Amino acid sequence: MNTLRGASALAGVLAVICLLLAGFCAWLGFVQGAGFYVLAGLLVLLAILLPQSLMMANQWEKAVVLRLGKLQAIRGPGLFFILPVIDAVASWVDQRIQTTEFVAEQALTRDTVPVNVDAIIFWQVHDAEKASLEITDYRQAIARVAQTSLREMIGSTALSALLSERKAADAQLKDEIGRKTAEWGVAVMSVEIRDVAIPMALQDAMSRQAQAEREREARVILGNAEREVAQKFVEAAEIYAQNAAAFQLRAMNIIYETTKERGATILIPTAMVDAMNPGTMPGLVAALTKTGAGA
Repeated sequence: MNTLRGASALAGVLAVICLLLAGFCAWLGFVQGAGFYVLAGLLVLLAILLPQSLMMANQWEKAVVLRLGKLQAIRGPGLFFILPVIDAVASWVDQRIQTTEFVAEQALTRDTVPVNVDAIIFWQVHDAEKASLEITDYRQAIARVAQTSLREMIGSTALSALLSERKAADAQLKDEIGRKTAEWGVAVMSVEIRDVAIPMALQDAMSRQAQAEREREARVILGNAEREVAQKFVEAAEIYAQNAAAFQLRAMNIIYETTKERGATILIPTAMVDAMNPGTMPGLVAALTKTGAGA
């Protein structure tokens, strides 16, 4: 990368000042003697070399400096000097948290279902030396490794687990990608699966399956409720069979509940009225008891 990438504004200002001084010295050389011409030439040379010598790295940057092709130092942040021609800034490394999006299209799950998965990875360069010297392009390598790891994870996971256990899949991807990128000086902060798309035909089948499951659960709940109600009716019938007064009070309560609405005409069977007669209750209880014994 061009070393002028990190040239500071201060270097430009100093270069301009040197050029002005060089012009002034040239004028003095014209007036007083040739010695000032040499000084003017040195100032011009300094103005040319300053932008190539005085570098500045931002707070989030590191500069990898090579001297005659070999690693000399890792500079930054702030101002630093390099030797023109001899030193060169091989790369500028951004150490802020970066994001990379990656996808896996038509990847087969363990149960051979094709899915499209969209994910994002958060990573950060923690070792500028390794990131610059161990790999050509760590950004592109991270994207390739992330996509490969995503396909491997999908191939070893069933569709149901991929849909319901997102956190586990994220953790698995983070560990797998982080293990591969650690050698390049890159740390993986987190991986998040944003979307899992499945074929429309499979979506319809899964929807019908879910509806059938919900209908089955509703039928089971309704059957259990009917059984509990029937059981309570049996228990109530046994209590009424053993206590005629309780049966009479219940009948009176039913008649009250049905006639308490005003402006309504209620027809009550004579059998119900006779059942409320205390004189007939022993016979009715005896009949119920006999019927229960015969059954």
